[in-house]
Amino acid sequence: MAGRPRPQPHSPSASTRRRERWLVVLGVALHAVYMLSIFDIYFKSPIVHGMDPVPPRLSAAPAKRLVLLVADGLRADKFFEPDERGRYRAPFLRGVIEEKGRWGVSHARPPTESRPGHVSLIAGFYEDPSAVTKGWKANPVEFDSVFNQSRHTISFGSPDIVPIFCSSLPHSTWDTYPHEYEDFATDASFLDHWSFDQFQGLLNRSFDDIKLRQLLLQDKLVIFLHLLGCDTNGHAHRPYSSIYLNNVKVVDQIAESVYNLMENYFKDNQTAYVFTADHGMSDKGSHGDGHPWNTDTPLVAWGAGIRSPKFLAYTEKPDDGFRFVDDHKHDTPTPQDWALEGFERVDVNQADIAPLMSTLVGLPCPMNSVGSLPTHYLKLSKADEVEAVLANTKQILNQFLRKSHLKQSSSLYFKPFKPLANYSSVLSQIEDLISERDYDTAMKHSEELRRMALAGLHYFQTYDWFMLMTTITLGYIGWMVNLILHVLQSYTLFPAILLKKALLHPKNTSMKVYIGGCFFMGLSSIILLLEKSPLLYHAYAFMTIFLWTRIVQNFEFLKAMWREFSNMPFKHTLNLLISSAIALFVLEFLVISFFDRKIYTWCFLALGILGSTYVAFFIQASPALAIYIWLACWFLSVFTLMPAEIPENNNLVILSGVLIILIAVASRWANSNCTTFWLYLTRANKRDSQSSKLYFVQVILVAISSIMVWLSTSHRSQNRELHSLHQLINWSVAGIAMVLPLFSPPSALSRLTSIFLGFAPPFLLLSIGYEAVFYSAFSMVLIGWIFVESANLYCSEESGSARRRSLVDGSVFGYEERHLQLSDLRIPLLFVILFNVAFFGTGNFASIASFEISSVYRFITVFSPFLMAGLLIFKLFIPFMLVICAFSAITKIVRIPRLGCYFLVILLSDVMTIHFFFLVRNTGSWMEIGNSISHFGIVSAQVVFVLLLFALTNIYTRDIVVSSRQLTARKVM
Repeated sequence: MAGRPRPQPHSPSASTRRRERWLVVLGVALHAVYMLSIFDIYFKSPIVHGMDPVPPRLSAAPAKRLVLLVADGLRADKFFEPDERGRYRAPFLRGVIEEKGRWGVSHARPPTESRPGHVSLIAGFYEDPSAVTKGWKANPVEFDSVFNQSRHTISFGSPDIVPIFCSSLPHSTWDTYPHEYEDFATDASFLDHWSFDQFQGLLNRSFDDIKLRQLLLQDKLVIFLHLLGCDTNGHAHRPYSSIYLNNVKVVDQIAESVYNLMENYFKDNQTAYVFTADHGMSDKGSHGDGHPWNTDTPLVAWGAGIRSPKFLAYTEKPDDGFRFVDDHKHDTPTPQDWALEGFERVDVNQADIAPLMSTLVGLPCPMNSVGSLPTHYLKLSKADEVEAVLANTKQILNQFLRKSHLKQSSSLYFKPFKPLANYSSVLSQIEDLISERDYDTAMKHSEELRRMALAGLHYFQTYDWFMLMTTITLGYIGWMVNLILHVLQSYTLFPAILLKKALLHPKNTSMKVYIGGCFFMGLSSIILLLEKSPLLYHAYAFMTIFLWTRIVQNFEFLKAMWREFSNMPFKHTLNLLISSAIALFVLEFLVISFFDRKIYTWCFLALGILGSTYVAFFIQASPALAIYIWLACWFLSVFTLMPAEIPENNNLVILSGVLIILIAVASRWANSNCTTFWLYLTRANKRDSQSSKLYFVQVILVAISSIMVWLSTSHRSQNRELHSLHQLINWSVAGIAMVLPLFSPPSALSRLTSIFLGFAPPFLLLSIGYEAVFYSAFSMVLIGWIFVESANLYCSEESGSARRRSLVDGSVFGYEERHLQLSDLRIPLLFVILFNVAFFGTGNFASIASFEISSVYRFITVFSPFLMAGLLIFKLFIPFMLVICAFSAITKIVRIPRLGCYFLVILLSDVMTIHFFFLVRNTGSWMEIGNSISHFGIVSAQVVFVLLLFALTNIYTRDIVVSSRQLTARKVM
């Protein structure tokens, strides 16, 4: 690609075409296999089985029974703060904080959703990352929980939560209300009353049921009431609404009723109570991310085994570096309006509540728990406190040992977690310290051992990461090197130059190289089999070895190319380095744009200035063209400042129809220009009446579509049903409009204008707001790109000494492809930018999920999810198709091979793919996790997506004809 400014005719051979077909197939297979790698790396279940439970060696269980009250969706600040009259919304639980128990804020880890929140509370581990592929409700693997370890569990609440823990639990009594009860149109606090009423009814029945009463009187009993009202009301009415705030009072009343009911029933002061929430609620009525509104939930504990309130004067404490799972600081100041500064606040991680509950009733901690026992809540003797922490430590250590054993049994070269190499001696030391009653030192060692065991769990969870990520990264790099080699060998002058300079000495070493590759494949396969690795591990290794085998096969070419680069003038080397640096900068800029689409505003503001300056001073084209480029880029820059969720404004859609017609009129006028660079775009026109008629028909169809937008909008605003005749007209206009460009003149500008007019009616009919104007602005930029490339080609040919023949006298219709040069890299690079703008110009990944019925109302009014989804996807495709049509026309105008440019586009996309591979997240909200997967997946899929769109748009662009000089000057080249 580098170093030779003179274009040369290029015609790919049959062997090249055959090799390219295999290369495309390889690319599709490679990206499909490597896309699956993220599930082996980032989304592997942390749960292991085969450990034994570790019961705490307590002198006696602090409580005989436990009551867990979970107010789903209850925000900490709404719970603790006073109302507008200065009264607290939870007077009973506030009284508990001040007189009977302990309190704090429980910090949830994203995703802050109901299922992962309850799994954290009851099972003690955070969201199983493999659940991202399994859906919301059912956890993909079996796990231990406080309920499993209990003697009996009683539970009432939501059908989405209670069955997760109780459906397969033989020692449980549970019930749920029907899904129909979860009505967002009503005050959902009755759901909380339902749960309490069911529990109260069960206690009442026990007076007549001896077996039930015996069941209730046994120890290690767990009672769980799931209170969904706050969550449902928060979604429907927002957490600042009177309905939600009143629901806070309802859960407080239920907590008081449960307490009075239990104390009157058992009368033994042997019940422990824990009140908390699974997650909070944002002001928008949503949850899932890591905002404090969603992660901070109240925690109140009282009853048997719980310490009394501790009074202290507030003093600001320095940051000790500790962070909770939501990244909040330790000892965060308590808001003054909570008026609780005088009562010790003990914040915990949400998973810490599971070992707290287990210890309260003398149960082993859940075997997969990663929670640390919060001793500040427990009223235990020093000896029992140390024993409880030691049992918690051993339970986490058992998980570590199990994971270590599983990995060691399947590894040829095992790398142990060195900090825990002497764990047994540490355990013995702790036991000796307990025997000597040195409880403080024993506690310190136990907590340190627990911390190291948690670090060891993370070590084995990520044990294969380095190997897998190295293999995948080397695979992507190998694929990109293969693409570069193919483009250099098939679409540049390098092979001819190297042969001419006798730098390239072809040697038939393919067989030896492939035998070596097969040997390494076989060796890696044996190693992976011995290590009992999954089948996909074999696929990753085979792909990577195969790609690098192909690179080694081209060793002679690489060596000759290196010699050529070494002897290249410094000016050319610098040009290559600058071009590569610019390309990398642009690609990193595009990666950032996936997270902030507004960055495109700055991009096109800069492009408007740079583009118009380049046209005015370097190409020295018409000042009007420079002004047009400036205005078009600045016009497009506005749209990425607009909201991703498009507000409905049908006046903009109708106005866009007028703008589209004006752009078409301007293009029609430009089509009559027969001077300078315009001849590349217009020379092939046949000036007949048929093309004029076609143009007017297309303009009329755009006008009709604008009228139909107005008509359908007026019908819907009057709550009138859209007439079937109107739907028929809309379908007909959209269908006919897309066929007409096939009959337009084959010159570049005429055909592209016709394509622009052809896709306008369906896009307008599917638009609801500013995205219709984006269609016009985006098309203006694409046309400007074509103008600049044509002007640049005209100026370069005018300056060539061998190009003196008149363009009018010496032109032919059609073109021969030339070889690629380094400067041609700008075309695939601009294509990648505009391809991304085609999507981000009117939305982002989150906006895809938002569905507006009016987007498809003009075509269908009866709910049909597949047809509606198809129409919306088609609407998204239209800007992509415009980009590819413009790209195809430009490759014909500048006479470069389109398939060679396609490989460069994939090369550039895969630079982004590697970056997104390292940005995949397995923590955070479902949206954050899903978006990170989507970013990686969509960029990976471009090898197929772009190729399919090339094939689709080829229907419109294959017969485009551009003016070309007679090739008499090629003798000079």
